[in-house]
Amino acid sequence: QVQLVESGGGFVQSGRSLNLSCAASGVSLDMYGIGWFRQAPGKEREGIACISATGGPTQYADSVKGRFTIFRDNTKNAVYLQMNSLKPEDTAVYYCAARTWYSCSVYGIFAQAMHDWGKGTLVTVSS
Repeated sequence: QVQLVESGGGFVQSGRSLNLSCAASGVSLDMYGIGWFRQAPGKEREGIACISATGGPTQYADSVKGRFTIFRDNTKNAVYLQMNSLKPEDTAVYYCAARTWYSCSVYGIFAQAMHDWGKGTLVTVSS
């Protein structure tokens, strides 16, 4: 089991950017596929980005494609979600989740397949 900690959330105006991080200690995240999910009040959880284990392919939901980028920094043992051109509809609690040797291209951004979850970080985008 890996403990994940998200950070980087906050309150921003529409059109601005935020960079979320998902960090772990004690294990190398490189062998984990990492997904970013979000849940807005009153809405279902949505999978928005995924990066496969060991530098494999990434995948994005249509709602964020072209605006968000998921990437790894193995020197910091972290996975990041760079969010640009934020919109009020991006307001949600953002979670990262992990599963060993996960391939996004094979399984997609599938919450039920993830084994370990962080506690989330809140992103609020004002209009």
